[in-house]
Amino acid sequence: FRDFFGEDFFFGNPFRGPKAGAGSGVIFTSDGYIITNNHVVDFAETIEVTLYDNRKFTARLIGADSKTDLAVLKIEARDLPTLEIADSDKAKVGQWVLAVGNPFDLTSTVTAGIISAKGRNIRILQDRDAIEAFIQTDAAVNPGNSGGALVDDRGRLLGINTAIATQTGSFAGYSFAIPSNLMRRIVDDL
Repeated sequence: FRDFFGEDFFFGNPFRGPKAGAGSGVIFTSDGYIITNNHVVDFAETIEVTLYDNRKFTARLIGADSKTDLAVLKIEARDLPTLEIADSDKAKVGQWVLAVGNPFDLTSTVTAGIISAKGRNIRILQDRDAIEAFIQTDAAVNPGNSGGALVDDRGRLLGINTAIATQTGSFAGYSFAIPSNLMRRIVDDL
């Protein structure tokens, strides 16, 4: 096989060269603090944030928490729009929600669904002491939506889109978001 595929096929470094990834985020404060998932920025050497109006900023990682898969970034900007934060404990199964993000590099995509369950533990976070109490929804979430907003029917931030249940790598019916009440506690600590 070495004759056909070369030495690197067996012993090469599969992580050669720079890698790029994409995700979504939520502007938390008007002075540039942004919430996203830890898995979106984990291992990043540089982080670039592109806003809805195509302005680009280099972001600093303020802090990350692998136990909840949350991260806080900071960009140097002012007067940014923010979302009101909903009380996720008051959310109800069957309530309409919208998932906002950038799936497959499609900027500012919105999908609709309902809350299917609350307090869901899907054992996706690898940390032994992980805290999972996801809001489960059937709003379509795909790669690139991670870190984006799950909003209620009044446009308030209800959660941070984090994971999907899939066998294909794309949306297959259920997605999961970190509830806003848990998010707020972790982000304030970070």
